[in-house]
Amino acid sequence: MRLRDKVCIVTGAGRGIGKEIALRFASEGAKVAVCEIDEMTGAATASEIQEKGHEAIFVKVDVTNRESVKAMVEETTSHYGRIDVLVNNAGITADALLVKMTEEQWDKVIGVNLKGVFNCTQAVAPKMIEQGKGKIINISSVVGLYGNFGQTNYAATKSGVIGMTKTWGKELGRKGINVNAVAPGFIITEMTAKMPQKVLDMMKDKTPLGRLGTPQDVASAVLFLASDESDYVNGAVLSVDGGIVL
Repeated sequence: MRLRDKVCIVTGAGRGIGKEIALRFASEGAKVAVCEIDEMTGAATASEIQEKGHEAIFVKVDVTNRESVKAMVEETTSHYGRIDVLVNNAGITADALLVKMTEEQWDKVIGVNLKGVFNCTQAVAPKMIEQGKGKIINISSVVGLYGNFGQTNYAATKSGVIGMTKTWGKELGRKGINVNAVAPGFIITEMTAKMPQKVLDMMKDKTPLGRLGTPQDVASAVLFLASDESDYVNGAVLSVDGGIVL
């Protein structure tokens, strides 16, 4: 098992990509802290892992709230004793054209997607520094690399996540901590289900592999970055997009 006895925090693990990452980690021997603001979906993911005979706890967290994040870290460490992997997956969208985007839409997305990643990493990093080893994986997006129509706020946050990833790779690398990002393309999740079918069909047609991605595709990439196999990978952005930008 590639993550045997590793303690892993996965934010936004109640559904979609986050849920698949949590399930995959558990199947590879990890002890997973399923961290989610939605108690129903978060608890369901943790229960599903436990029913399969693996180790997991549910921790309610609002990544925009620093006290909530601090409590998440404390609960995880009190239960498992350490934190080996942090996956900053929690994210939202609130799409609108630039000229129509409200301040509320901007602030909400910035709060979860950017400040949330900062809050969680700042809270976990000292634990990893003390241990002398750790893996931090930030979930960015193809949109963060190339922009997207109607997603000023989302693109800004996902670009910002890449900038933080590279900065933290420099700051924390000498402490034994690898910091990397995954940039998914158009993945079949509840989030993309909100998009018009004609847009999804267009993206499918533009993808050299001829299909949209799945949460399993992303989880496989994140698993590699969380495992010891990636010990010499730091500050990288791994695109999981089927080659859509080629």
